[in-house]
Amino acid sequence: MQISTTLTSSPTDDARLAEILANPGFGTNFTDHMFTVEWTPADGWHDARITPYGPITLDPAAAVLHYAQETFEGMKAYRHPDDSVWMFRPEANAERMVRSSHRLALPVLEVPDFVQAVSALVEVDARFVPANAEGGEKSLYVRPYMFASEKFLGVRPAEHVTFMVIASPAGAYFKGGAKPVNLWLTEEYTRAGRGGMGAAKTGGNYASSLVAQQEAYANGCDQVVFLDAQEGKYVEELGGMNMYFVFDDGSVVTPETGTILEGITRASIIELAGKMGHQVTERKLVIDEWREGVASGRITEIFACGTAAVVTPVGELRTKDGVSPAPASTKLTMKIRQALVDVQFGRAEDTFGWMRRIV
Repeated sequence: MQISTTLTSSPTDDARLAEILANPGFGTNFTDHMFTVEWTPADGWHDARITPYGPITLDPAAAVLHYAQETFEGMKAYRHPDDSVWMFRPEANAERMVRSSHRLALPVLEVPDFVQAVSALVEVDARFVPANAEGGEKSLYVRPYMFASEKFLGVRPAEHVTFMVIASPAGAYFKGGAKPVNLWLTEEYTRAGRGGMGAAKTGGNYASSLVAQQEAYANGCDQVVFLDAQEGKYVEELGGMNMYFVFDDGSVVTPETGTILEGITRASIIELAGKMGHQVTERKLVIDEWREGVASGRITEIFACGTAAVVTPVGELRTKDGVSPAPASTKLTMKIRQALVDVQFGRAEDTFGWMRRIV
């Protein structure tokens, strides 16, 4: 793509930027610029540009507002100890957006163009990538997204589509850090069924999780667990994370994909745990196996993973019928977490070839 760049005339001043980077929170402060490119059947992808961050104008009849034809991604940029800036597996995010686009009947933004777009924005706004003291985990969260911007009220794929990238300095997703999170099992709501959109990263999947997430909060839990839609007994995923179960023989199980999101962090852990000598299996796991496995000691650890939270140990499982205790250990969980973040932040050798230098 040919990308034009118009820099802001009022960049965030150094004092305000230092204040943001000292305590970035998550998803509340944004960089000075944004990337935009548009698509029509006649012109394909065109008018790629980086412009000052600001509101966008949508017609009230824009198709996304009525039919939710939209996909997005979540990824991070990291400042390494030598002050260089890197991204973690952007090609994998690009490939997943291709799959999501096919499912939502959106045009495909090819992998090289996706990577060029996110890289260009990170390069322009590199001053927003936080530095870290030893062991710190601040980063720049990057949000690419695509939506139906055509002015049209009719149920068909849109013929004007917009792809954008914005970015936000980020601290820890969970304010308490990497401590066990308690989970609420929803038995009323499901996330997606066979042939649905569960494997696509689209806003509707997250919207459908929110009422169950409210239920989790009301019961003193941090996240909600969804079961499969067909039989209501197989563990699928959390509101925003994939899951892993560690057994007493060192083997590791993660729910198989098809109706759940193919997480980039999830895929990375499969490789990482395998390199550590653990057999990783993707299969169905019944909720009773969770309960009975923890009670018997057969399941020694459970953890959740995702781009925002990275890896987080799981504590209690709460339901309307009672509480299953937290697993006995977090040893492998924290070992995997540390190994992953050390690669991301440049504190360990990247033997997998996951990192891509931007600046």
